[in-house]
Amino acid sequence: MIKKEAYVVAVVGATGLVGNEMLQVLEERKFPIKQAIPLASSRSAGETIVFQENNLKVQCLGKDSFTGVDLAFFSAGSDISKEFAPLAVKAGAVVIDNSSAWRMDAQVPLVVPEVNFSDLVEHGGIIANPNCSTIQMVMALKPLHDVARIRRIVVSTYQSVSGTGKDAMDELGEQCRQLLGFGEVTANVYPHQIAFNCLPHIDEFLPSGDTKEEMKMVNETRKIMGDSTIRITATTVRVPVFIGHSEAINIETERKLTATEARTVLATAPGVELFDDPAQGLYPLSIHAAGQDAVYVGRIRNDESIPNGLNLWVVADNLRKGAALNAVQIAECLIA
Repeated sequence: MIKKEAYVVAVVGATGLVGNEMLQVLEERKFPIKQAIPLASSRSAGETIVFQENNLKVQCLGKDSFTGVDLAFFSAGSDISKEFAPLAVKAGAVVIDNSSAWRMDAQVPLVVPEVNFSDLVEHGGIIANPNCSTIQMVMALKPLHDVARIRRIVVSTYQSVSGTGKDAMDELGEQCRQLLGFGEVTANVYPHQIAFNCLPHIDEFLPSGDTKEEMKMVNETRKIMGDSTIRITATTVRVPVFIGHSEAINIETERKLTATEARTVLATAPGVELFDDPAQGLYPLSIHAAGQDAVYVGRIRNDESIPNGLNLWVVADNLRKGAALNAVQIAECLIA
């Protein structure tokens, strides 16, 4: 990007959970903004968003929305990104896309700044923001991979409903009220009741029996960590938590890495906070991660079932580091 004192920034999907969080993070981190342009579909156009103590009117996304825009954050789904991101690039903007549309495109960098910011050196105008679950996992695993080379990853996720959107958060709240009032539960967002329940079903099922979410974690992790030989299997589960994804991760390394060594490595890893003293009841919780920027790691222990095994518990705010914060950090790297 051309170095400027301040930038014209557009946010596509500004009225959604992640889009709104992006605007909040941009303001919190004092990103140098000359003008902020909130964009959304015709349903949300005309709404007012408060940014830097100014009331901004949400504009309807169109083909001409990116004239004069330096940087465009997209968080409105794959179809919108596929249609409008190339138009934004053609108009002269750099796109940071939060959907899955471009993540596995060989010409598009897939970036977590603490892990592979150097991949930003070459981009064709579009940079992909990884899946929320992938981001927090590679934040915890890349420092360990660098010292002991990870050969295999087995991960089970416990993902909050905010990963689906505001309607899902509203549905969880409403179902809790229905159940506690001894009423009948209605499910619209998910195929089954989510309140007081766990759904091993995130995104669509593939012929293999895996879901798209599970394969995102497999393919994106290899791309970000720059190692296509890592064997990865994932099971992703939606749980009745409002904000914050949790992951139980088991790794097998090439050389022996003890739990003590892993703690030492992660204690200084950028963006990672060690919460690991079970005897004192200290381990990462989604309620503590919500609203925070860090990726929290705890329950680090040796896996005695294999020679070089290790278990970890990793928690992060999926709306912040899992989406909005990571996107803004990418933008900060671009203008640095």
